[in-house]
Amino acid sequence: MKRVSVRQSPIHGKGVFALRALCAGERIFEYKGLVTTWREATRTYARRADAGHTLLFGLSNGRVIDGGRGGNGARWLNHACKANCEAIEESGRVYINALKDIQPGEELFIDYALEIPAKARESASEYTCRCGARRCRGTMLAPI
Repeated sequence: MKRVSVRQSPIHGKGVFALRALCAGERIFEYKGLVTTWREATRTYARRADAGHTLLFGLSNGRVIDGGRGGNGARWLNHACKANCEAIEESGRVYINALKDIQPGEELFIDYALEIPAKARESASEYTCRCGARRCRGTMLAPI
């Protein structure tokens, strides 16, 4: 039985929603896409119609998974400051695990904790958070 589906989100664009109960610690799916360099990914990303969405997932080895090319539904995970899922990197692959029990119909979120160069911080308004959490930090960027 499918565990999740992608549909319109009240937070932003598309989102990923649980179709059945998910348990804390459960591995839900892998974040898939073309593994490439940041240079190539950002060059391609700027030309895409979905450029308003964050589909790039940085890896610890300096490469990136481009969920917009060969990706799966995981690319539609929205950001929340108080996420109910987390991304775990293992051997160059990224898996999404539940941080807490998630009920059917509930949207799945990860904390993007995006990092951008200090000189680009003036464009931080592009990274406004819409999660609505009581302690929302107001941005998808990682805390400084």
